[in-house]
Amino acid sequence: MGEGFQLFDIILFAAIAAFLVLRLRSVLGKRTGHEQRPSNDPFQQGQQKRPNGQDRDKVVPMPDRSRAEDGITDEELRKAAEKADTPLSAGLTQIKLADRDFDEDQFVQGARGAFEMVVNAYAEGDRKSLRQLLANDVYQDFEQAIEQRESAGQTLETTLVNIREAEIIEAELQGRTAFVTVKFVTEQINLLKDAEGNAVEGDPEHVSDVTDIWTFARNTRSRDPNWTLVATRSPE
Repeated sequence: MGEGFQLFDIILFAAIAAFLVLRLRSVLGKRTGHEQRPSNDPFQQGQQKRPNGQDRDKVVPMPDRSRAEDGITDEELRKAAEKADTPLSAGLTQIKLADRDFDEDQFVQGARGAFEMVVNAYAEGDRKSLRQLLANDVYQDFEQAIEQRESAGQTLETTLVNIREAEIIEAELQGRTAFVTVKFVTEQINLLKDAEGNAVEGDPEHVSDVTDIWTFARNTRSRDPNWTLVATRSPE
């Protein structure tokens, strides 16, 4: 009788353990709200859908698979990187090695969209949008500037008239992290107003030429296809 109860206990504990494992797997397999990106994230626009309807960021990449779509193998890409005549072309080739879906034209389009979103969010003091697009240190710089503006009772009105140029000028792969730097030449109207609505800086009728250099980064092993702004600077 005692042995029978022991056997029953073993079966019961095994069933409970199996149930807990299944529950744990179901929880670990879910994304939390903190991982979500903006619904209109520029680096997601234009992403192709898989036949089963899943987004690309939900598909595990296969880095060792040959590029059947263009007939280029990994070995050919490595040789191309070694033969590259500029650091930029070598860097882009290395990124393509690590991220089989990287496309320069699509990236530039996404970068243009990101630039517009960040500029508008900064002017509006939209911390939520900025937080989702910027690296921590870059976000802190933006937030500090917004806080100083708000403390002074000032508001910023920015009109992005035109993005005249968006060009990749630097690219490199550090470990599995890709860094791509883009130079933006834009036409903007910026007007800073005080609490009474008086112009403190800028002219609503004057269009300024502005050049910014932004660096975006992405872990090429991540399922998330989005890039993050990790550095900003002005031309030297």
